Amino acid sequence: MAKKGILLVNLGSPRSTKVADVKEYLDEFLMDEKVIDFRWFFRALLVRGIILNTRPKKSAAAYQTVWTDEGSPLIFITERIKKKLQKIVDVPVEIGMRYAEPSIETGMRKLTEQGVTEIVLFPLYPQYAMSTTETVVEKAEEVRKKHFPEVKVNYIQPFYNREIYIDCLAESIREKLPENFDALQFSYHGVPERHIYKTDPTKTCNLNDCCSRESNPSHQFCYRHQCFKVTEEVIKKLNLPKEKVMVTFQSRLGNDKWMEPYTDETLESLGKKGIKNLAIVCPAFVSDCLETLEEISVEGKEQFEHGGGENFHYIPCLNDEDRWIEVVKTLCEEKLEEFYLV
Repeated sequence: MAKKGILLVNLGSPRSTKVADVKEYLDEFLMDEKVIDFRWFFRALLVRGIILNTRPKKSAAAYQTVWTDEGSPLIFITERIKKKLQKIVDVPVEIGMRYAEPSIETGMRKLTEQGVTEIVLFPLYPQYAMSTTETVVEKAEEVRKKHFPEVKVNYIQPFYNREIYIDCLAESIREKLPENFDALQFSYHGVPERHIYKTDPTKTCNLNDCCSRESNPSHQFCYRHQCFKVTEEVIKKLNLPKEKVMVTFQSRLGNDKWMEPYTDETLESLGKKGIKNLAIVCPAFVSDCLETLEEISVEGKEQFEHGGGENFHYIPCLNDEDRWIEVVKTLCEEKLEEFYLV
């Protein structure tokens, strides 16, 4: 009888805060054609000719501000999720990272060494994007075909619109939201606008108007729409006035047109608009990482205060909250059940 297992997949992290390790990580990350979607020659020219000669030192310094005795927050939080999930499911659970170690191959190998032949693979990204879900699935399939051809893999789809996830996120925010806040900012990781169009096989996406439609064939592939949908559903659950909520996009790279409005520019402008007490949450991430703990909690706070803001409150990701572990369990068990139905 086939033995089943679960592989939780997150983004990844450098092995350490040493510049050389950060450079190695950034090379693997940025040379992924799903992240920087130029032809190989131009991607290499940009990444290896420019970025890797300037950015690793700065990124290493940023990682040093969030690194702990346990190491990278993203890695040890994902490990905590695994350990909590393992206690409430009766199949083996392992983790893998899209970039660096423990890799997807390492995670699959650990499962197969336990006799697993059917894997539920869970990309830990609520929304679909070329540079997140798509690249994880593509890499996992490459690894499976090369090293584990007899293994079957069932992939969990983006869960941005699942009520159990929305309830979980809303309750987490509710518990951490300050009583007196002028605005709640939802900051999502940005992507270049062209990625939205490239990932739309329906060719019905128009960033000027379709994200706000009740339905459109492109919505299941549209990262931007899915970000707005999460925000919309959460504020309904929290019964918040729409005028106190905003959506922005962070972490842009290069000079291409990325989704707007930009988080950093918005933070700078809020104080001048009378927003003195700000709460901010980052629902593109389920685990706190460099982009939340440093880019938002440190840099974002400075930007907000520089613009005249006074009280900045970062709301942590779901991390290893028990309610989130229950969501992970439910989504995994649904896919495990599909193996029995085949």
